[in-house]
Amino acid sequence: MRIAVRIDQRTREAVAVAPGARHLATAVAFARSKTDWITERLAACMQPRPFRPEMAIPVAGRPTRLEATGTAAAARLVETTEGQLIRAGGEGEAFGRRVEALLKRRAREALTERTHVHRTRLGQAPVRVSIVDTRSRWGSCSPHNRSIRYSWRVIMAPPEVLDYLAAHEVAHLVHADHSPAYWAVVHDLIGDHRPHRRWLRDHGEALHAWGGAT
Repeated sequence: MRIAVRIDQRTREAVAVAPGARHLATAVAFARSKTDWITERLAACMQPRPFRPEMAIPVAGRPTRLEATGTAAAARLVETTEGQLIRAGGEGEAFGRRVEALLKRRAREALTERTHVHRTRLGQAPVRVSIVDTRSRWGSCSPHNRSIRYSWRVIMAPPEVLDYLAAHEVAHLVHADHSPAYWAVVHDLIGDHRPHRRWLRDHGEALHAWGGAT
């Protein structure tokens, strides 16, 4: 692992990463040398956007209006003549929790299915899929314990971007690094992955802002 500095979207803090305790001083010095970059990135962090009735959010890349039912019902995604919408009960944070629960459930279904497709194609044994709430990474793979973790917010991205993320993490079951051999596996699974990586880079910060406390 190399020395690096990243921005934690959830806490809005700069985090210095070092490969071990003996490199901490070097990591701190490196972070100080990146003060201007850190300041710019922290200023650019999106403010949280909790789910509220009548706002429009993306779901599978499609604009989706949120509608309050005035009941205690769970959220559900429906198609209407005016387009896609989510109807949910509850008020305030309760409404937002219902919407978020629906999105997490749909993320689990979609990512579990695409993970199965890609790992089967590679002849890989089953893995445990977890859906997590993170604003710093889209996914992570632990080949040694056969587990893959995904951010639920990728369900808001277009389906081809979600599919790329699944292929990205499954390919780590074959190569734990990001070597040319690794990217060759990703290419074999989905073809040209660069547009999808670019989409996440360009739109990921906006997606990470959705959800959370009111």
